[in-house]
Amino acid sequence: MTYLLALGVILSCFCISCSDSEVQAAVSTAAGDPARGKDKIATYGCGSCHTIPGVVGAAGLVGPPLTGIANRVYIAGILLNNSENVARWIEDPHAIDQLTVMPNLHATPEDARDMAAFLSTLR
Repeated sequence: MTYLLALGVILSCFCISCSDSEVQAAVSTAAGDPARGKDKIATYGCGSCHTIPGVVGAAGLVGPPLTGIANRVYIAGILLNNSENVARWIEDPHAIDQLTVMPNLHATPEDARDMAAFLSTLR
């Protein structure tokens, strides 16, 4: 019990010493930022192959539509749908499935996390 109290005090001190922007930056870096992800999806040209709600011009018919992707159990038919796996898939799809037609766009890990964060909002 003393351990939990001490941990609470330490965490409280940490939170008090951080500004809101510092906390937001830490959260965004760890989990990805959906707003940046939406912009990155447009920048990487994902809409040339996929239909993606909320992304201007994203009406591609080559890959599956990403409408409601956050509700799907699997991505690419083989990976459990979670942010980490979506980011891995975006970053290097051929490392997961050598036969996929999805190109490797050489997304950075940060960009992939941000894009995964945006896709997680599509319910």
